[in-house]
Amino acid sequence: MTEATAAPNALDLSPDPDSRLGAVVDADGTTFTLWAPAAERVELALVAEDGSQRNLDLAHTGEYWTGFVEGVGHGQRYGYRVHGPFDPSHGLRFNPSKLLLDPYARAVDGSLDHASPLIYDSSEGDSAGHVPVGVVVADSEPPPPISKPVHWGETVIYELHTKGFTKLHPDVPEHQRGTYAGLAHPAVIKYLADLGVTSVELLPIHHFLTEPAIAARGLPNYWGYNSLNYFAPHAPYAASGSTGEQVAEFKAMVAAFHAAGIEVILDVVYNHTAEGGFDGPTLSFRGIDNRAYYRLTDGGTMYDVTGTGNSVDTSHPRVRRLVMDSLRYWVEEMGVDGLRFDLAVTLIRNERHEVDTVGHPFLAEVAADPVLGRVKLIAEPWDVGSFGYQVGNFGTPWSEWNGKFRDSVRDVWRTSSNGVQDLAYRLSGSSDLYGDDGRYPYASINFVTAHDGFTLRDLVSYDHKHNEPNLEDNRDGTDDNRSWNCGFEGETDDAGVIALRKRQMANLLSTLVLSTGVPMITAGDECGRTQHGNNNPYCQDNETSWFDWSLPAEWSEHLELTKKLLALRAAHPTLRQWHYFSGRPVVPGGRKDLSWIAPHGGEMTEADWHDGNLRTLGMFLAGDALRGTDTEGNVQADNSFLMALNATAETREVIVPYASWAPAYEVVLDTSHSGATEVEAGATVPLAPRCLVLLRAL
Repeated sequence: MTEATAAPNALDLSPDPDSRLGAVVDADGTTFTLWAPAAERVELALVAEDGSQRNLDLAHTGEYWTGFVEGVGHGQRYGYRVHGPFDPSHGLRFNPSKLLLDPYARAVDGSLDHASPLIYDSSEGDSAGHVPVGVVVADSEPPPPISKPVHWGETVIYELHTKGFTKLHPDVPEHQRGTYAGLAHPAVIKYLADLGVTSVELLPIHHFLTEPAIAARGLPNYWGYNSLNYFAPHAPYAASGSTGEQVAEFKAMVAAFHAAGIEVILDVVYNHTAEGGFDGPTLSFRGIDNRAYYRLTDGGTMYDVTGTGNSVDTSHPRVRRLVMDSLRYWVEEMGVDGLRFDLAVTLIRNERHEVDTVGHPFLAEVAADPVLGRVKLIAEPWDVGSFGYQVGNFGTPWSEWNGKFRDSVRDVWRTSSNGVQDLAYRLSGSSDLYGDDGRYPYASINFVTAHDGFTLRDLVSYDHKHNEPNLEDNRDGTDDNRSWNCGFEGETDDAGVIALRKRQMANLLSTLVLSTGVPMITAGDECGRTQHGNNNPYCQDNETSWFDWSLPAEWSEHLELTKKLLALRAAHPTLRQWHYFSGRPVVPGGRKDLSWIAPHGGEMTEADWHDGNLRTLGMFLAGDALRGTDTEGNVQADNSFLMALNATAETREVIVPYASWAPAYEVVLDTSHSGATEVEAGATVPLAPRCLVLLRAL
């Protein structure tokens, strides 16, 4: 290693291609290693607190550049300057005037100066001082594992935003609100434990940036789907500091959740980066090897299947290594229990940009990895490119966001479905999507709402999006909301409309929790959180998006319903089965494991299934013998349940199934609050408009 004014105590090293990349600290100093196969020269820039730099040349062996610097350790800020040809028409974007972030940096410090033209390739001058830099982080102990792993069949996911969930929490100290430390506060964890969720899924916490176009409107990227680095926890979410403290604070948060028996799942964004399109800033990957990291056209422009300006090219083996190293790091060192992959289809496109759900090496590497084999893996099975919708096609060991569940359940309860045939698939675990490739019902991550779209309250309060605060003339966000405002657009004082909306919320939530598969609840849906009709508040870092902690008291009835539903699910394996139904008895002489009941009291006929106007359905789940076993290997047995729903606007006279199923039932749940407590087999009973009833067989 050399520098213009001499580099005392610096040594050249020959890199091992399988050694750890990034900055590795030992007792005497730090080894820096960068993969930059097409570079002609690489400088390590050690950045002092006052912004001054000490630049040293790294040694070159093969595709790697490396060097050891004595006396440098934890907390040192640094970046790289990568020299080589600048020929954008051929995808070459080397420019040593751009200070670049190490893709393997364990922490990131500093912000992006959107007003500076120096962050772009075409600008003359040095970008130092205008861009974030890496921070050397010494290894530390990972957080303790969760005391009792949560089986997929018992999982209930709660999707939340790290900042927004605690920003307004009255019991969290003000300086910790909106941080990892805030999430770890006992009052926050108690709320989640009391609610009954088993796993929190955090919106992106990889260090991210706001896109220049959004910053130009005076808005931030709030959701975080714009990663700059795949190893560093987002620094602004740390209450303790940004020069390595964020790593320790994140680990402490994971430890607090684990102590409470709650898993931590990360929403990860490996499909694109914060460098944006062809004219975006040069911050890291683009200046290190643009042609390797990104999908390009023959003319050197970005091939975009993510809608963000660029797409990461995981068909390249070294780019896959980056992703795999990052995944293992978050599991082994940071202690997370699962990963949800944003726009996962982008990651399985081949070198021709075609979707490969069978032979893509990324899928093979994930499936064979022993570290990833012990955590939950969830795909968002679509992107915006050709053939990008791949729900049901990821195969083992993946679970998937089931967008068809969301659409079917919304359509039924707004009375726009074509009968109940598709709903039956969704209620029973979506075997049509996941049963043909060796997966179980928990491959289906069931959801009615998510961060992207209306909240549950808004879903029954708005027919149309109201995204004007995003300053995009209401063009952003989907128009396919499948919502119904119950007769009035937006907030109202009409008691009848309010009552109908609350019942519809109860119906949607009950359908979600009582369906076979893994339910995912969006934070605040249990207590009436609203975004005032904004179905795309990705840039609203304010009360529009933050969790309002006055709501749990105001919406106590709906909150208690959520707790009741989750407690029922936890207590009864009949309601959370992790084998598909066969429509036959599990044991000789027993009842069918699943029976579909028509309003006439008998099983659904072929004509019933093809009745496009039918929106009343019963689902009998036999609990006397289940396919699952308990911890000692014994066949499980439980109560049997009958779920009946009427999504029409009229009362339906239905016949309770005859005694061959059960002689009588007690009412466990009734979203119409009819007051009935018990019904006899064969009786004709009124099923109230727009209601869901859960009955336990006696």
